Amino acid sequence: MFDNLCKFLAESFSEDYAAWLLGRPIKLTKLSPTELSLEPIRADSLILEQSEDLVLHLEFQTEPDPTMGFRMLDYRVRVYRRFPQKTMHQFVIYLKRSNNDLVYQDSFQMGETVHRYQAIRLWEQPSEVFLQSPGLLPLAVLTQTSDPTLKLREVATALEQIEDNRVKANLMAATSVFGGILLAPELIKTILRSEIMKESAVYQEILREGEQRGLLKGKLEGKLEGRLEAKLETIPLLKKLGLTIAEIAKELNIDVELVNKFVANQNN
Repeated sequence: MFDNLCKFLAESFSEDYAAWLLGRPIKLTKLSPTELSLEPIRADSLILEQSEDLVLHLEFQTEPDPTMGFRMLDYRVRVYRRFPQKTMHQFVIYLKRSNNDLVYQDSFQMGETVHRYQAIRLWEQPSEVFLQSPGLLPLAVLTQTSDPTLKLREVATALEQIEDNRVKANLMAATSVFGGILLAPELIKTILRSEIMKESAVYQEILREGEQRGLLKGKLEGKLEGRLEAKLETIPLLKKLGLTIAEIAKELNIDVELVNKFVANQNN
């Protein structure tokens, strides 16, 4: 879910991300990995955007990845092969606090070849710029703070100022998912309005992703029908949005006891 959500934000609010990372609000368009000469290593986590003279490459990570340095070099070479005249800016953005040395890695060396990129740890970033840009609001709760709950309340206040209800709903749902990295779903629900989130494209994407996972799981297990598995796979994602057991059961049209049992098994 985090991969799709980060893509949605970076592509829908490209100027906000360019202003944050590049220092100027450049209008960017999506660069499809298929435009490069080879298939991507991990298409699900890859975000490529471009303007006339540059390419912006983003990788959002919840956990350290020992192959990250090589991946950054690999994509740099691929982009150079296709667009040798364009400058490329590469960022790895870590969402979840970690003491692993890998989150500080910002270069890759292979023999005499050295490739450098930028590593950003959100928990070290000042919150101000995130609270001032709509597209960055969902990430603000993960930035530097001694009180994530207070920070989420600040984000909620900023979200309420957005006049476009569609944009507000999408950003609120995204905030709920990222907030789940640090805060309990029940607490998030007291701060963010779940009824607005249900109207968002982000919420519908969560339902679709859960359904796809469940259907695949059903097929892999040799089952003719994976609909129940699809619904069950959606439960953890809906909990991240702060829905109660009863609300999840109603949304998925399944028995409350079945939801309770699934959640209990997940917690064990």
